[in-house]
Amino acid sequence: MKKIITFGTFDVFHVGHIRLLQRAAALGNHLIVGVSSDALNKSKKGRFPIYSERDRLEIIAGLACVDKVFVEHSLEEKAEYIKKYKADILVMGDDWKGRFDEFNSYCEVIYMTRTPSISTTEIIEVVKSVPNH
Repeated sequence: MKKIITFGTFDVFHVGHIRLLQRAAALGNHLIVGVSSDALNKSKKGRFPIYSERDRLEIIAGLACVDKVFVEHSLEEKAEYIKKYKADILVMGDDWKGRFDEFNSYCEVIYMTRTPSISTTEIIEVVKSVPNH
């Protein structure tokens, strides 16, 4: 069995998220997804997610291509998560290209192209700019 692992916040879930997860799942036969905790997201991005950690976990767990979800509490624990789940491949978006090469000693690292013109941050900015009716 080939196990794939990936990580993300998955806030304001959009088509770019599903495309990345489906392509990651196609690399093996067991997809494991680490969903950033609310606290981790706050420390990374300076804001809490729109959707709660619990809701984001439920959204990801409900996808047909996902076999297992867990809460990622720390960026520094990625190697531990990779080892714990016995991942064969780590998949990350290409906006992180090169940042996870250190994990090649544990598993293959693949950076996938992101869906152009779609990001949670951009969606949030668009929504914020819409005048109240």
